[in-house]
Amino acid sequence: MPANADYEYDLFIIGAGSGGVRAARMAAATGARVAVAEERYLGGTCVNVGCVPKKLYSYAAHFHDSFTDAAGFGWQLPEAAVFDWPTLRDNKTLEIKRLNGIYQKMLEGAGVTLFSSRAQLIDAHTISLTLEGREVQVTAKQVLLATGGWPWVPSFPGSEYALNSNQIFDLEAFPKRFLVLGGGYIAVEFASIFNGLGSNTHLIYRGELFLKGFDQEVREFTRDEMVKKGVNLHFEANIQRIEPSGSALNVYLTTGEVLEVDVVLAATGRRVNVEGLGLDALGVALDENGKVPVNNRYETTVPSILALGDLTAGPELTPIALAEAMQLVDIHFNKMELQPLDYSTVPTAVFCHPNIGMVGLTEEAARKTYSKIRVYRTDFKPMKHTLSGSSERVLMKLIVNDENDVVLGAHMVGDEAGELIQGLAIAVKAGLTKSDFDRTVGIHPTGAEEFVTMRTPSRY
Repeated sequence: MPANADYEYDLFIIGAGSGGVRAARMAAATGARVAVAEERYLGGTCVNVGCVPKKLYSYAAHFHDSFTDAAGFGWQLPEAAVFDWPTLRDNKTLEIKRLNGIYQKMLEGAGVTLFSSRAQLIDAHTISLTLEGREVQVTAKQVLLATGGWPWVPSFPGSEYALNSNQIFDLEAFPKRFLVLGGGYIAVEFASIFNGLGSNTHLIYRGELFLKGFDQEVREFTRDEMVKKGVNLHFEANIQRIEPSGSALNVYLTTGEVLEVDVVLAATGRRVNVEGLGLDALGVALDENGKVPVNNRYETTVPSILALGDLTAGPELTPIALAEAMQLVDIHFNKMELQPLDYSTVPTAVFCHPNIGMVGLTEEAARKTYSKIRVYRTDFKPMKHTLSGSSERVLMKLIVNDENDVVLGAHMVGDEAGELIQGLAIAVKAGLTKSDFDRTVGIHPTGAEEFVTMRTPSRY
């Protein structure tokens, strides 16, 4: 793209998370003059307080079960395993610093100008920065908002004692008693993590069952498996108030229960991180869902102001921000005419214990959309646990359109479900049929082969 002499930059990006960095590198590769402003940390939520540290902590939490399972295979541990929280926490921090450095090198290598500053929109082409204590204004032909989301904590008496998901990774001391409020990805994952690391863990959720929007059978199966692992689940309950009690916290529930815990995590959702950006002055208003509305070209109501990722209406997933960034650059800098991204077959995973992986439609959504479906499902004890003594089971499930045999959805609860579903996502995205699955030779002995050996429908 030829440089525009009227502006200092062709593209100015506010936010150096996954979407912002990908857009910066790709736009710079076209010859555009690109700058990025980031006030907090390179890599955004995913690298610093999201996907990466969460997955590292999830790995750590799995070792508890692994040590127990080893006995059935003949391993005699000389003494009880002892978990050291500071080692995990500090090693995680070192890994994140390493990743921060990689992001910086990627931007520098692409020729992108990086400003370590908060940015504010002055008008449709002007951005204000604070550099070395003084305000500086720069101009750009287009501005991309890639500031992501920020944890939201509801207001109730004592809510100031609750931590959000940004704060939970760096606790000074490991909590022997842990409580999480919420029923989404983050709440369920952290309940599993702290339970696995050794906390007496409670999950409080106002609804009748967590993970709303997931397949109902998956939700119920996950609930039962988490209970077996010792997580205390409190449904149709909420926090009424929190009161300090020495170094502990007394949490009063709407059910009348009072729980004494060391840490409360409020995993109650995230909202768009746009405070102080200056959108109001430009007339860019949030929609009824609290998102920044954009068209198929990622343009807001002010055409020179673009937005993507968690700010907009798509799924709040890192790979979505990456995909949107690549499409945005193709549209605006490579001048390509593209169809909007298809969000209907986006795979996802929940790193609770056991893991959840899914792609495509749930059984409930399929029944609403199609006149007749077939459901294939199985649950079983994995071969590993025939010797480990664990009672953990695996659930696998396929949803099929009965009219044309196309597989509409695949779901799994079990070890490494996300790893397995990634491969199946290709098949679902390609529109393969159940017959295609049936003709595929399984790998034996694996749990994964069940996805190509389920021959008899469980229900219609």
